[in-house]
Amino acid sequence: MNDASSRKRDSERRTRVHLSFFDRVKFLILFSVTYLVLVWALLSENPLYSFADAAAEVANQRVWLFWLAGIEVLRQVHFLISEFISPYHRLWQWYFKSVDRVLHLFSDWTRYRLSRVIKALIWIAILSVILGAVYDLPPAQALFMAPQALWSALPMIAQLLFAVVFVLIQFVAIFWFLSRGGIDTYFPDDINTRFSDVWGQDHVVERIRENLLFLEDPESIERHGGYVPGGLLLWGPPGTGKTLMAEAMAGETGKPFIFVDPGAFNNMFFGVGVLKVKSLFRKLRKLALRYGGVVVFFDEADALGNRGIVTTGQRMEPDKCHGGNYLSESANNLLTREKFVVGGAANGGGGGMGTLQALLTELSGLKKPRGFFNRIIRRTLGMRPKNPPKYRILVVMATNMPEALDEALLRPGRIDRMYRVGYPSKNGRVRTYQGYLDKVSHNLSPEEIEKLAIMTPYSTGATIKDMINEALIMAIRDGRVAITWADVLRAKQQKELGPSEDVEYIERERHAIAVHEACHAVIAYRVRQHMTIDLATIEKGSDYLGMVASIPPDDQFTRWKSEYQSDILVSLASLAGERMFFEGDNSSGVSGDLDSATTIASLMEGHWGMGSTISSHVSNRRFEVGAPGGGRGKDQDDRELRRALSDRIEDNLNQLLERAEQLLKQNKREVLALAHALETYKTLPGDDVVAVINCEAGTIADGRPYADNAFIKQIEAYHKACVIAHREHRAPEIPLPVFKQG
Repeated sequence: MNDASSRKRDSERRTRVHLSFFDRVKFLILFSVTYLVLVWALLSENPLYSFADAAAEVANQRVWLFWLAGIEVLRQVHFLISEFISPYHRLWQWYFKSVDRVLHLFSDWTRYRLSRVIKALIWIAILSVILGAVYDLPPAQALFMAPQALWSALPMIAQLLFAVVFVLIQFVAIFWFLSRGGIDTYFPDDINTRFSDVWGQDHVVERIRENLLFLEDPESIERHGGYVPGGLLLWGPPGTGKTLMAEAMAGETGKPFIFVDPGAFNNMFFGVGVLKVKSLFRKLRKLALRYGGVVVFFDEADALGNRGIVTTGQRMEPDKCHGGNYLSESANNLLTREKFVVGGAANGGGGGMGTLQALLTELSGLKKPRGFFNRIIRRTLGMRPKNPPKYRILVVMATNMPEALDEALLRPGRIDRMYRVGYPSKNGRVRTYQGYLDKVSHNLSPEEIEKLAIMTPYSTGATIKDMINEALIMAIRDGRVAITWADVLRAKQQKELGPSEDVEYIERERHAIAVHEACHAVIAYRVRQHMTIDLATIEKGSDYLGMVASIPPDDQFTRWKSEYQSDILVSLASLAGERMFFEGDNSSGVSGDLDSATTIASLMEGHWGMGSTISSHVSNRRFEVGAPGGGRGKDQDDRELRRALSDRIEDNLNQLLERAEQLLKQNKREVLALAHALETYKTLPGDDVVAVINCEAGTIADGRPYADNAFIKQIEAYHKACVIAHREHRAPEIPLPVFKQG
């Protein structure tokens, strides 16, 4: 164990630290050199003077020089006594502590203004002494000669200034203008946003309230040895309310709110970004002193939060509980390093060279002493300058890409807390819908609002606001001012699917698309319990001919093998259905469905542990396990070849395709009935799809006629005519059946 003692703190010393010889005599040397220069100047003006006469003359004319030397001697005597006599040193420490207590009766802002006044008075006193020496007048009287001295020296000063300004003005002007803009200041009365205006993110708002309590009452944690968290990071998908939360923080605290534009620090000239950072924090410190605190918000922080290197690879994050917290640190580091696949790098971002570094320095750099009295007078008397006041600056950053931020920026002390502002839960969506619907006229019941929240599982505050506004536009277009349930459904469909194209299918193609979508819908209703059908349509959109959309009935955060298998069954239903209903033929429209099914099956077999093997194909590929080569012969056993990933995926898909065919055979009547309803109504909400399958009454389509066997035979006959027309490329001989109530 090391017994060496540490260097003593100033509070532990009984006497002052000894000065070096040079520190004791440096000012005396300066005064002596100044005196000799003045003597030499007088001798050069009048050669008849002897050195003794010149020295005596300068001594008579420049008495203030000896006064300064005497003060310096007294200062060094004061230091010398403090270095050897501890009571004397403690007396001066006690004196300055009492002075500090008196000064702290004033606020930080008042002390700051007083220091500016004292600094101005000191410079005026120095100017009066210099003028007194020049005009051979008392300093107080010579001060009134300052305008005359300035006027007489003005031509020379103007020439010098013109020369300097002419050279530097172009650079100064460019940098000054470039360092303006991008930073907006909002004072407390300018901000009306409160936390009550932030809906659907209650869990984040409650944690932020805690930070604001510490900003309002920092002593509640500092007197117990802690510190106030000064940095927050809000990250999450776009539109979830990150900017609104930051604005509400400033509104709740009654502090100034500084909004920093994402591109404020992007400049073509080196150093401008650094100047902007310095200027910004100088402004923040003044506002913090004036108002007792300030909130600064960096929107899209990833624009300045990296060091100019952007990787184009992707991080292959495994689906594991607790993010791998059950692993050791070394194992986690190994996984992180191995799973980061770098596809290249490019220069960019960072807000310009040096900007991020300047920001990091301002966030947690050395707190240098500020103020003339603090830095100069206290040092002159041999006392250490006081630390600067604690500026109450709450730094809030928002980003959609937290992985792009530099690790040095995210460390505690700069960003102390990170909150994910994700998609709101069902209750959060209900509250958000209620908040925006309360601002307009509507006829929606609480049950319909809750159903709407269930139908839009990944909606954000921005998308909800936009959809309610679109529903209001549709209502006004129809000559109404109150939003109805139908308006909301139409707005939802238009926002999610886009406006349908004004296209009329030929009859046989319309029937084929209807059968295709009906197969999806029937299988989804029969096997997929974790999703409910939202709508089915055969209206052509920008990138689809028809669609069956499904939504989760509840907020679910884990997925299971049985659920993925049912998803694959729904995807394969189109291929199985077209082959079954069109005599082995199928369209190219199944390509997207096969892509989805293959992707899910690949992840099940090689990544999620839901296949016939346990090992991860991602890891095997990364470590080149089972790479080709090594003397494999042509007579290799077939069972070994079947272990290849692609073969296992194909086997799984074939088994599920056979199961989809069996389900469609068992539900042939329901498929044709739903296809007929889609051809009749073009678009059906999910409840009506279920009503047709179960032969019940719906809101748009009445499913009860499909319980009539005679009507089903008409639909089957129409289907056979469409199959013949499809094979012969002509119009069907039988028109679309229409149910006639007897």
